[in-house]
Amino acid sequence: MGSPRTILYTGKGGVGKTSVAAATARRCAAAGMRTVVLSTDPAHSLADALQRELGPDPTPAGERLWGQQVAAQDEMERHWSAVQAWAGELLTERGADRISAEELSVPPGMDELFSLLQIKRHHESGEWDAIVVDCAPTGETLRLLSFPDVLRWWLAKVFPQQSRLMDAARPIARAMFDVRLPGDDVLDEVGRLIENLIAMNEILRDREQVSIRLVTTPDRMVVDEARRTFTYLNLYGFLTDAIVVNRVFPEEVGAYFEPWRRRQLEALEEVRAGFAPVPVLTAPYFAAEVVGEERLDELAAAVFDGVDPAAVLHRRLAQELRVDDDGAVLRLDLPFAEKGDIALRKIGAEVIVRVDGHKRTVVLPPALAGYRAAGASFSDGALELRFDEPDDGRA
Repeated sequence: MGSPRTILYTGKGGVGKTSVAAATARRCAAAGMRTVVLSTDPAHSLADALQRELGPDPTPAGERLWGQQVAAQDEMERHWSAVQAWAGELLTERGADRISAEELSVPPGMDELFSLLQIKRHHESGEWDAIVVDCAPTGETLRLLSFPDVLRWWLAKVFPQQSRLMDAARPIARAMFDVRLPGDDVLDEVGRLIENLIAMNEILRDREQVSIRLVTTPDRMVVDEARRTFTYLNLYGFLTDAIVVNRVFPEEVGAYFEPWRRRQLEALEEVRAGFAPVPVLTAPYFAAEVVGEERLDELAAAVFDGVDPAAVLHRRLAQELRVDDDGAVLRLDLPFAEKGDIALRKIGAEVIVRVDGHKRTVVLPPALAGYRAAGASFSDGALELRFDEPDDGRA
């Protein structure tokens, strides 16, 4: 069996990403694919959406469908137990109570990171045709998987020398600083984690089989959050192949909600322009809560009307950043525009681009916040924005 088709859903809390993930999984299973849908969100709601009892391991949830709510504590014990024990002892020696020491020994975001390693396990198992992931309400954890070069340096330069260095440092550290340095078991565990993260990074960058889909609602604040996440995912090399706009009011919404519907339609047009050329899929605001098989299938029919949910719906990074000695160049795909007048304006961490009457607001990564917009060029459906470094040479 080849690599399974893997789809990760993320988005701001409350936009319905769990329902969309569950609906996608049901659609894939109905198409004949052995499918597992798993939640790495610490506040699990996948079981509620599927209306099935789910555990920390894949549990049958329908024909050719399994569901899983990853237990972060189990994953931490599998990947972090030696480190947690060492850090916990260190903190209790410094006066922390036992419960606080255990909590502080796990850095924020690590629980979801460990949960995401389930994807690697499912990939290697050969059991699945499709893996659908309901991620936590932000794409921030995915950034932790985006530094393979740094991790490889640690693995190549530091860990081969760990035993010799630690054997020499331990008596000095204990005598001078009263600090108990980690043992080989702790360092071995960190080394294994780094190897797993490198493997996860390679899995997630496989654009032939793996993509991320952002779920949003047509509301200004939610769309802004999606734009920021979209920028990070693109710049760190993760393919976003679709935007799902959920809870769009239908035409027959009535006079009371009509002004709200008009604002939603305006936001929807901005989404289509702002995320182009990535496909934008939509789903209506249903009259009943989207839980259970029937409702999930209605949602899937709306989102994937005429679309194969398991297909890679877009294959190119919509944004790409290149950095050289002179500054940085940000490439944006703008398939709706033709060569003409280009207006470029940078306001803080945002760049407002106008091409042939089309407006697009691009959220820059924090590292470019201090750079100056230096110009733009447009050719072959792509806009390139050049940025100069600050005068003091710091980003």
